[in-house]
Amino acid sequence: MSADRKFQNPLPRIGITVGDVAGIGPEIVLKSLSETNTLEFCRPVVICDKRVLRSYPEFDRLSNEIEFVDLENVAIDVRSGEESADTGRASGEYIERAVELWRDGKIDAIATAPISKKALNAGGYDFPGHTEFLAKLTGTSDFAMSFFAEKLRVVLLSTHLSLTDAIKQVTTENLIRLIEFSNVQLERLLNKKVTIAVAGLNPHASENGMFGSEEADEMIPAIEYCRNDLGIEVSGPYSPDTIFLRGFRGEFDAVIASYHDQATIAVKSLSFGSAVNVTLGLPLIRTSVDHGTAVDIAGKGIADASSMSAAIRLAAELVSIRKSESANG
Repeated sequence: MSADRKFQNPLPRIGITVGDVAGIGPEIVLKSLSETNTLEFCRPVVICDKRVLRSYPEFDRLSNEIEFVDLENVAIDVRSGEESADTGRASGEYIERAVELWRDGKIDAIATAPISKKALNAGGYDFPGHTEFLAKLTGTSDFAMSFFAEKLRVVLLSTHLSLTDAIKQVTTENLIRLIEFSNVQLERLLNKKVTIAVAGLNPHASENGMFGSEEADEMIPAIEYCRNDLGIEVSGPYSPDTIFLRGFRGEFDAVIASYHDQATIAVKSLSFGSAVNVTLGLPLIRTSVDHGTAVDIAGKGIADASSMSAAIRLAAELVSIRKSESANG
């Protein structure tokens, strides 16, 4: 693609980080960009070490069609499936450069391939994952992990905590904060008024107190306050074994999940491979895959790129919605 054509391309510019290069990140990025319609809805800008990507068959077909930001930052010969401090450091540098490109107005959003938390930490970055890393880089204090899976959108009350600690987070104060935050962020992303459902913590949302007290003591006061005092279209708590399916069918725009696995089991059971991780609260649009580095299959050419494709597509859609909102005042 010529420089003039790149400059004139009006499509959303999506910065794509390849993640940990010892995992499946490079493979799924290149596979997703090889799909025939990807270049019809976005302008990809891949942040990577091109030397690593040259070993993948899709690279030659793409090298003249998309933009690469080559950091040349992998110091060792990469062995697929062997994450290291070097590959972890490189993955952190891709994220940092992506944010720099966004700040400079050179990309409109970021879609990220998976990183290894262990390798990232070994490489000198003290973050549990992308979400916290991007929050630090953008100076964001209020943020939340969410998943978009077709009509189902799930926002997590807590993320990487033990179940014992996650239950302690189910308080009226925390729920009010998350419901209000989710309402603002989702209305901004989707450019419409949204309806929110809250999943109960206990079986059958406690069955009127038979199986726990958190629903009556913490959840209902939060929901009623948000609905009656803040005017948010929120309801619940609903039995967690059915509410996610109802959300998937489009009854609600979003579901608040009480803890990490309550959300991810539902999302991955309903839409594994097509679900997208979206960080709410960042000043930039950031999407990601719903899976990890899959080192066990790295380098074998069999990785499924559907979640990466979905992440890129959703990033482009959200950019278009935001631009349309800005244009309409």
